[in-house]
Amino acid sequence: MKTKIIISLIITLVIVSCEKQDNQNQEYKKINITKTTEQIIEADNQFGFDLFKRILANDDTNDNVFISPTSVALALGMAYNGADGETRTAMEETLRKNGLTAEEINQSYKSLIDALKQLDPKVLLEIANSIWYRNDVEILPDFINTNKTYYDAEVTSMVFNNAAKDIINAWVADKTHDKIKEVLEFIPGDAIMYIINAIYFKGIWKSAFEKEKTSDLPFYLKDGSTIQVPTMQQQDTFKYLSNELFSAVELPYGAGNFSMVVLLPEDDKTTDDLIAQLNPESWSEWMAQLSEKEVVLHLPRFKFEYNKLLNDDLTDMGMGIAFSAGADFSKIDPTRGIVISKVIHKTFVEVKEEGTEAAAVTVIEFIETSIIDDGPVYLHINRPFLFVIKEKETGAILFIGRVNNPLKK
Repeated sequence: MKTKIIISLIITLVIVSCEKQDNQNQEYKKINITKTTEQIIEADNQFGFDLFKRILANDDTNDNVFISPTSVALALGMAYNGADGETRTAMEETLRKNGLTAEEINQSYKSLIDALKQLDPKVLLEIANSIWYRNDVEILPDFINTNKTYYDAEVTSMVFNNAAKDIINAWVADKTHDKIKEVLEFIPGDAIMYIINAIYFKGIWKSAFEKEKTSDLPFYLKDGSTIQVPTMQQQDTFKYLSNELFSAVELPYGAGNFSMVVLLPEDDKTTDDLIAQLNPESWSEWMAQLSEKEVVLHLPRFKFEYNKLLNDDLTDMGMGIAFSAGADFSKIDPTRGIVISKVIHKTFVEVKEEGTEAAAVTVIEFIETSIIDDGPVYLHINRPFLFVIKEKETGAILFIGRVNNPLKK
């Protein structure tokens, strides 16, 4: 089905802000990384493909999906530094980091983050990490120092109240250039820590689309219906691949260090067929098979937000113990029971004539299992109800009533 594109997979990005200029003058920069960092990248690609497949397998909405494996992996990488025992092993397996030491993982992430942010002056990639913890909790210094050293994490101790929620949301909005403004609706009473990663990307195409060539063209939905969408057009030399499964084109940003790869299933195939074949080995093979070709390209303009609670997906991938009473995060605070209650992932993407803007945030919420308070409960009285007026000491009921229509006099 040549018209259904799951753009979420298609973008290998990491995020930036720049003004338009002649990209042809920009030089492609090679990145020098260690063998261990190569292993980390391979592991993160495997984790990202597995997570993407899991999300799609559990999705029955047919909505657009867009995730940042890098954001999720970095947030979980910081949380990993607080795990021990079976929880630590489960996180290693889920993140595909088996066989690597904590020092190797942390140092490789530091090297990778530093390198990515300095590659291309036309692609501004911003990666920010933070840890927020309740002011009455004593966090082990090693956990804090490790995440400061390797992830450049901002660390803040604070009273967890509505003001704290607003401060954390404001941090996220700032780090994503207001593309993601809220990640927390409230802070539950048993919350003790939030680990957050934010990524912002804005890059302009090396070969931009001309706005006057954009026009409304048909787009065929999965159910067979047709809609009209603003579709960009250009003819240029791009890296291209066509096989029996899909056709693909690679669109570089700036100097070419960052790019978007768009994969369109063949007429007798669907995105599900493509996803079934997707793994690090096939991806590497496909990317190696791309070759330069003159391409007349039509690409829909699009813009959407996506959010997902990743608890079930990460549990399915082997990290369930981290969400259970058996979790061991004693390297954060050995004096209390701590579990992950939520892994929230929010993203934004806009693709238009000038380039691409995208943002991602991953929030890991830790709660204290020994506290009974589950935080605020939301109750909306929006149907007929009863009410009672009673005396406290005796328990005597003075009045009891039923309300079917609050407006009826």
